[in-house]
Amino acid sequence: MSSPSSGLIHFTERGSGRPLLLVHGLMVTGEMFDPVVERLSARHRLIIPDLRGHGQSRGLPPPYTATLLAADLARLLDYLAIDSTDVLGYSHGGAIAQQLVLDYPTRCDRLVLVCTYAFNMATGREWVEGHVLPPALQVLGMRRLSKLISAQAAPRLGNERTDWLTGLMAGQDARAMASAWKAAMAFDSRRRLAEIACPTLVIAAANDQAVPIHQAKMLHNGIPGSLLVIIDAADHALIWTHPDELGRVTEEFLTG
Repeated sequence: MSSPSSGLIHFTERGSGRPLLLVHGLMVTGEMFDPVVERLSARHRLIIPDLRGHGQSRGLPPPYTATLLAADLARLLDYLAIDSTDVLGYSHGGAIAQQLVLDYPTRCDRLVLVCTYAFNMATGREWVEGHVLPPALQVLGMRRLSKLISAQAAPRLGNERTDWLTGLMAGQDARAMASAWKAAMAFDSRRRLAEIACPTLVIAAANDQAVPIHQAKMLHNGIPGSLLVIIDAADHALIWTHPDELGRVTEEFLTG
């Protein structure tokens, strides 16, 4: 583990074997991967960071651009003496994973992109939602906004998991999250997808409203030779509602 005072993002490790870097999404931390850690750590050395501005890396200053967050990951791999690793990015973590591969192509062996996007402002609805959230953060604060977001998933997650997710999001800094969200809106890998040369798996949830399935198809069509798996009856909370299926599909790709 490390602390932000060292200039390195905080991280935890689990398991042994081929390294696998797990990159979380906005407004959460590496803890979001808890549902799949046990399965994936049986064959992999998991490296699970908190991105700059999030969780125990919240002391590291902005900006929170994909370029800087990817550089943080590359620096972490240097610190761990890992030349190359498999990478799984979830939601905005998938954008950071793409940036890592584009900026440091020799560092990634296999890439798994889950419920993520190349450009999250591609439709009118996405544009409106993207521009509404930063001011909502300022007005509502993290705790109230977290409750609103978690409440939408509550029927599928159950009370215990919903309360846990609410607490995870509520623990973030509202100002940092607003800044990170604006940086996420600026991410656009569409013109560079063809540069991603490592084997890539795109996993989408059929009912994802946060990152609609057209985003997965955009990634699949743009990344040469990529595979696309769509998990039925799942939405953006896939990792919590279908952890076994997510773990199985990921494991089959990484070990195949």
